[in-house]
Amino acid sequence: MARVAIATCRLLPEPDPDQEFLLQALHARGLEAEMLAWDDPATPPLEDFALIVLRSTWNYPEDPDGFRTWCERAAAATRLLNPLRALRWNFHKRYLLDLQVRGIPVVPTALHARGSDADLLATAAERGWSDVVVKPAIGAASFGTRRFPLGNASIDSEGRSFLAAMLRERDALVQPYLREVEAVGERAQVWIAGELTHCVRKEPRFAGQDESVSEALKPSAEERVFVTRCLEALPNDVRRDLLYARADLIRLDSGNLVLGELELLEPSLFLAQHPPALDRLAEAIKQASSMAASAP
Repeated sequence: MARVAIATCRLLPEPDPDQEFLLQALHARGLEAEMLAWDDPATPPLEDFALIVLRSTWNYPEDPDGFRTWCERAAAATRLLNPLRALRWNFHKRYLLDLQVRGIPVVPTALHARGSDADLLATAAERGWSDVVVKPAIGAASFGTRRFPLGNASIDSEGRSFLAAMLRERDALVQPYLREVEAVGERAQVWIAGELTHCVRKEPRFAGQDESVSEALKPSAEERVFVTRCLEALPNDVRRDLLYARADLIRLDSGNLVLGELELLEPSLFLAQHPPALDRLAEAIKQASSMAASAP
């Protein structure tokens, strides 16, 4: 049996609903699949696995350099999916600006570098934003994400302090808060092994909040075209050999779609909501592990 690792972390910031379903599906296909915490020094040698699949490594924003180094070691030792080149491109949310340059409509984004003296009120005023979201440029789930409806002295001061404190430690993004997410939410489009399998509606989420999603929904024809455009806009080396992706789309009041996130690193895939997607992922992992195990 091929030995497959599903990469996670020692202490999950929140439960992973996909984990047990995926393990069971892999075991049913004859794979020796197990969870592997990237931040556990007692893990088996990475060379022992035919394949390592990045999944719930959700604490990596706390030690991004350590996680990146671990992924480099994993990619050198065995096959890593998604591949290291995709991780390097998707690790930092400047990828949104890259996609924007490539013609993809994204949520308007201001990127501020660590150590800069960027001011939240000035950033918002320059762009005409009155309600903003501040988040780390390297982050997972709702890590470090807060909303600030500006125009109140107390909130303005808190927001400025929050951004300044973040910039002392890491790069940060400032984006407008899109009220459309309250009415229609984000539609998280799940793509697995070359196919858009399903989507779910996600509620707005900030630091400390639990994730709330709908049952599985069918992507519309327009959403399929938009996700295809996003994937085709990826650099060639990033697009090659992708196992999974998730595109979070928001429909504006204008009727247009914009991209909130295109996650290639460790997104929830909402497998419990759509068993066919689980089967597709398990089969793709089985095939990838077989190819890796037979490689010279």
